[in-house]
Amino acid sequence: MLRTSLTLLLLSFGSLLQAQPLQPFQASYTADWKQLPFTGTAERSLQQQADGTWDLRFKASMLVAGISESSRFKLQDGQLQPLRYKYDRTGLGKSRKSRQHFDWSAMQVNGQGKDGDYQLPLHAGILDKSSYQLALQKDVATGEDSLSYIVLDGDDLDTYDFRMLGDEVIETPLGTLNTVKVERVRDPGESQRKTTLWFAKDWGYLLVQLNQVERDGKEYTIMLQDGQVDGKKVTGTER
Repeated sequence: MLRTSLTLLLLSFGSLLQAQPLQPFQASYTADWKQLPFTGTAERSLQQQADGTWDLRFKASMLVAGISESSRFKLQDGQLQPLRYKYDRTGLGKSRKSRQHFDWSAMQVNGQGKDGDYQLPLHAGILDKSSYQLALQKDVATGEDSLSYIVLDGDDLDTYDFRMLGDEVIETPLGTLNTVKVERVRDPGESQRKTTLWFAKDWGYLLVQLNQVERDGKEYTIMLQDGQVDGKKVTGTER
């Protein structure tokens, strides 16, 4: 489930977060793999902790596989600053795990991945593979035509680019929701892959639907089934 000027990107990123305060949420989804005769479930949540930091969590499970992902972060001068990242996958071939600890006092990342331990220098504005998703969720509210994020993907830095495709009304199990449709922009060599997301305009831009097409043509979709934003139950208009 991340090639612009670094300085300009970080300045714009900080201003966007300041304009869009974080709201805690809980959401559950169904996951449909087109090539498989069964569905799975997924849960996503954002909660503030007693020490003022935030936890963003994602968990998905199906008959033959499971994924869990979490990011602990804080807001520093209006910018989202990751502290710890964890990823675990079971099934679907080999199991995989990733760990990252962001030491901002030493400006260093200590990580653990498939090739062993690693250390990398830190730069302001870097996000992990979970926290960038929250930044995107908040930033679509600005109406910008395109958005970019610098993401630590394993032991590599990547730039994740997105473009807005406009407003769209979609049908969900909760009723009709007004959404913003967003598309991931990839390099020409990755053109076979396609990621499209829909965010609820009336509910803090909560993720409503995601459609993913892989290079080999495999496709899956997750759809919102139930959710709360800032303690309020997500509802749509009747169909």
